[in-house]
Amino acid sequence: MINVKDIVYSKLSKKFKNVSDVYPQSWVDLPAVQYVEEENKPDEFTDDKEQSSFIRYRIDIWDNKSTSQTACDVDEVMAGLGFLRTYCSDVPDPSGLKHKQMRYEAIIDCNKKFIYHAY
Repeated sequence: MINVKDIVYSKLSKKFKNVSDVYPQSWVDLPAVQYVEEENKPDEFTDDKEQSSFIRYRIDIWDNKSTSQTACDVDEVMAGLGFLRTYCSDVPDPSGLKHKQMRYEAIIDCNKKFIYHAY
C-alpha cells in the first residue's frame, strides 16, 4: 500500500486556507476544501507483493459564491500530482452554500512512485 495523503494535503493547503480531510469545522474562511481518500487498493500484485495501487480521491468544495475558480485551482493541483479528474459536478446543498464535488484517480507504482492512469 502506498500513502500519498500527506502530499495531497500539502499541495492543497498551499493553495487554500481551509483544507481538511474531514467535514469542514469552520465556515469563516471560504472556500472550504475537503479531500477524502475514497479508495486505495492493489492494482497489481505479483511476487507476493503489491506492485501498484489504485487510488481515488474525492474533493468537496463549499463557497458562498461560485465554486468554479476553486474547482479549476483544485484541478491544477491534482493534475500536477498526476491524478486524472474522473468526475466533477455541482451538488445541491441545503445550507445555501455552493457545493461542488470532484473525483480524481491514479495508479501509482509502489516502488518507483510513478503515476499513470487506467484510461
